[in-house]
Amino acid sequence: MTKLRCDDGFAGRGDEFYERLVAAHRGLSEADSGALNARLVLLLANHIGDLAVIDTALAAARSGLAPDQDEKT
Repeated sequence: MTKLRCDDGFAGRGDEFYERLVAAHRGLSEADSGALNARLVLLLANHIGDLAVIDTALAAARSGLAPDQDEKT
C-alpha cells in the first residue's frame, strides 16, 4: 500500500502549480469553478487509484473544517 505523500512533491515549484490552478479558474462562474474542482479531484483520484491513499487525503483535507449541520449534536 502506498502512503500519502506529504513532502514537497513540486521540488520547490509549488507556486507554479498554484498559479496554474488559479489561471484555470480565471473567468469561470462560481458554478463552473466548482465543476472544474470536482473534475480535477476525480481525475487525480483516478490517477492515484489507491483508495487507502485517497481516504487519507480526504481526511487530511477535511481536518479542521466545521462539521456538517447534521453531524452537530
